[in-house]
Amino acid sequence: MPDVNQPLVGIGIVVIKDGKILLGRRRGSHGAGEYALPGGHLEHGERFADCAARELAEETGLPIGAVRFLRVLNTMQYAPRHYVDIALATDWVGGEPEVQEPDKIDGWAWYALDALPSPLFHMVPTAIEALLGDQRMWDGP
Repeated sequence: MPDVNQPLVGIGIVVIKDGKILLGRRRGSHGAGEYALPGGHLEHGERFADCAARELAEETGLPIGAVRFLRVLNTMQYAPRHYVDIALATDWVGGEPEVQEPDKIDGWAWYALDALPSPLFHMVPTAIEALLGDQRMWDGP
């Protein structure tokens, strides 16, 4: 487990295809059984967009398109972990998602915003709110 005395930086990427977003059911780690965006931890010296592209490729095998900022979230939802989570968005550019890390994700599927699976990983609802609205920062649990 990472050092719980320091916040971690997570990057989530909302991939949009025909009005649907890509979600996968988490396994093993915090949030097991919850549906999450592709994403992961920002590495030292890494740019946000590079992290999003790396994580998307590592988890789904998909290439990334142009990246845009959605929101920043400060959360302790999965205490003792403390995350600063950055959500980015990209439009689907081709290919079908494949499970590249079966120990971390059960499967990937496209979901309409009005028909999302449950339960959602804590970082997902605010990313969707930012996608649909103007709020860009959430500072709380």
